[in-house]
Amino acid sequence: MKQVEVQIQNETGLHARPAQQFVQEASKYSSDIKIVTGDKETEAKSILGIMTLGIEKGTTIGIKAEGDDEEEAVNALVQLVESNFEG
Repeated sequence: MKQVEVQIQNETGLHARPAQQFVQEASKYSSDIKIVTGDKETEAKSILGIMTLGIEKGTTIGIKAEGDDEEEAVNALVQLVESNFEG
């Protein structure tokens, strides 16, 4: 399992368009991928799950993956967040 923490910096947080981009990127990988914030955890491939977390700018999230491509999946998602969803 690989897990990394990253802070959301874009103005809208992880809502609407950024959440959709996150799901699209996560769905490219076969690994089981989750987003963790505080005591909440959800599937990274579920737009509804991500939206219910209410992640705002400045929130630190954990991205964790387990599977054959876990390293690539986490790295790609961290890069997406760090680029403020411009990638």
